[in-house]
Amino acid sequence: MWTLTPSLTVSYEAKIAFLSLSILEFAVGILTNAFIFLVNFWDVVKRQPLSNSDLVLLCLSFIRIFLHGLLFLDAIHLIYFQKMKDPLSHNYQAIIILWMTVNQISLWLTTCLSLLYCAKIVRFSHTFLLCVASWISRKLPQMLLGAILFSCICTVVCLWDFFSRSRFAFTAVLSRNDTEFNIQITKLSFFYSFLLCNVGSIPPFLLFLISSGLLIVSLGSHMRTMKAQTRGSQDPSLEAHIKALVILVSFLCFSVVSFSAALVSVPLLMLWQNKFGVMVCIGMMAVCPSAHAAVLISGNAKLRRAMDIILSWVHRGLKVRTDRKADASTEDRPEMHFHEYVSDSSRIYL
Repeated sequence: MWTLTPSLTVSYEAKIAFLSLSILEFAVGILTNAFIFLVNFWDVVKRQPLSNSDLVLLCLSFIRIFLHGLLFLDAIHLIYFQKMKDPLSHNYQAIIILWMTVNQISLWLTTCLSLLYCAKIVRFSHTFLLCVASWISRKLPQMLLGAILFSCICTVVCLWDFFSRSRFAFTAVLSRNDTEFNIQITKLSFFYSFLLCNVGSIPPFLLFLISSGLLIVSLGSHMRTMKAQTRGSQDPSLEAHIKALVILVSFLCFSVVSFSAALVSVPLLMLWQNKFGVMVCIGMMAVCPSAHAAVLISGNAKLRRAMDIILSWVHRGLKVRTDRKADASTEDRPEMHFHEYVSDSSRIYL
């Protein structure tokens, strides 16, 4: 039988490497999601109407900023405060439960985005499906509000269950002065809270799979129609299908990786007490939301234009600074001959 040796402590070098990686992931995640949020929020400030997809991206990026903050807090707690002899301290349990509830809100918002793509891109033939697609396009703000309210209800239920079980575990610990019994009670209480938080993620995940499946079926049908009609490859509907599927499939892959890492981290923490393995899982969980934010930026025309403007502004600023340094270097050479000055200047500015 395969067993994993406990790793109660990790080396100083491993801690420094994990801290550097966590800071990098936190910075990239905050920058990408803050960029998405500010670009769409600027339209709100200018009182320009937001499209439904921009509204979802505004809410999703805002939630993911908190998600990255919780993951970074988890990493800091694991490095400096977490003792694997007591792997489930109350503070660490609270961070994990909060991460799962915020991640559930992020999943609901992404599901709303997939439903919107499905309603706008898929060509339904059935009357009922046409009515549902039209209703989704018209009632998306209400859907967002309902998803957030449902997530808040699940959050309240999870936190109430977590704190009630924690109080029960604390009472049991006081009643029996048995270290092994106390650890088992704490593990059992956290395991039930972990399962309850994951139950709330099942409905949005199923809706996400259904809408993504409809997009895949619609893409296949559309490609067969194009082949039969010998249409060109620059079809707007085909490009919309592909962009939507890239965003949704990438989110599905990142979600599976993140959920698998979270699921593996539980036995690593509770059973094997392997601190290094938990660090690897947290690093994988932090990569996923920032990577999906980069996919969202590359697949959204407005965000790409804003990114091009920022990059061109940065490029002009660097060019001006380079030109100023070049001018300063030419002023430091007063005895240079005229033809040498001309050739040097042309080499700099051309």
